[in-house]
Amino acid sequence: MTGQRTASPALIEPAAETAAVPRFYRVASRREDTADTVTLELTEPAQPVPAFAPGQFAMLTAFGVGEVPISVSGLGDSGGGRARRLEHTLRAVGAVTRALHAAPPGSLIGVRGPFGTSWDVASASGRDLVIVAGGIGLAPLRPVVLTALADRSRYGRIVLLTGARTPGDLLYTDELDRWRRGGVEVAITVDRADSGWSGQVGLVTALIEPAGLAPDNSVAFVCGPDVMMRFTADALAARGIPASRIRVSLERNMRCGVGWCGHCQLGPLLVCRDGPVVSCDRAAALMRVRGL
Repeated sequence: MTGQRTASPALIEPAAETAAVPRFYRVASRREDTADTVTLELTEPAQPVPAFAPGQFAMLTAFGVGEVPISVSGLGDSGGGRARRLEHTLRAVGAVTRALHAAPPGSLIGVRGPFGTSWDVASASGRDLVIVAGGIGLAPLRPVVLTALADRSRYGRIVLLTGARTPGDLLYTDELDRWRRGGVEVAITVDRADSGWSGQVGLVTALIEPAGLAPDNSVAFVCGPDVMMRFTADALAARGIPASRIRVSLERNMRCGVGWCGHCQLGPLLVCRDGPVVSCDRAAALMRVRGL
C-alpha cells in the first residue's frame, strides 16, 4: 500500500443489540489523570467487547443520572485472547460526567455503541501522521498514536502537537515520555505556565511551523475545542495540507447515537452518524457558522 489513497473517515455501523439498549460493564480500574479528569477501564465479563475503532464513541450511562457520549481512548486485552477492555477518559463537567468520574472500581455503568465514524488510520499508510490535540482532545487521539506505534513500519513520521490550559491539565504525561522513546515527535505547550514549567507557553497552533511538516505526505488528525480545531485546520492548510487530509472530531449534543433524534445536527450532518470524525473539506464551512 503506497499511502496515496485519501479515503474519507470510515463509517462503521453500530451493533444492533447495543444501538438502543445499554449493556452492563464493570469498572475494572480508575486512574486519575488530572484534578478533574479520569480514565476508566471497563470490562464486560460475560462476552467479548464489541469492536470499537479509533475515533468512535460510546454512550455511557450513569444509572439513575443519565447518559453522555464519550470517545474511546484505548482498548486493552483483558487476558485469554478473547475479551477486551474499553478505556474512556472523561472530564467532570456536568451531572452525568461527575457521576462517571466518581465511579469506583467494581461499579457498573451502561455502554451503548460503537457509534460514528473512525479516524481511519489505515488509510494514512505510507504517510506522515500529524496529530494535534487541545486539552482533553488528546483522549480521542490517543488510539491514533497507539495504532501507529503498534505497526510503526507502516507510517512515516508521527508528530504529536498537544496543548493544555496549564501544566496540571496535561493528559497522559507518563505516556508522552514513552511515546517519545518509541519515535513519536512530541511538542507540548500550555496557555498558562506555573513556577515549575520550563516548556513552551502559547497556542498549540504555534507548534505547527517548527514541526517542519511535509504537506505533500501528511495526514492530520485534530481534536479539541471548536475554535482550536478551526484555527488549527487553517494553519495546517496554510502549510499546504489539503482539507481532504485534515480530519477533525466534531462535538455536538448527542442523545441517541444513531441519527434518530436530530439533537446533534450540524447543517447537513448528523454528527453522531456522519461524524464525529469528518474531513475538513466537509466540515470547514460548517465550523465557521456562528451558532450552527
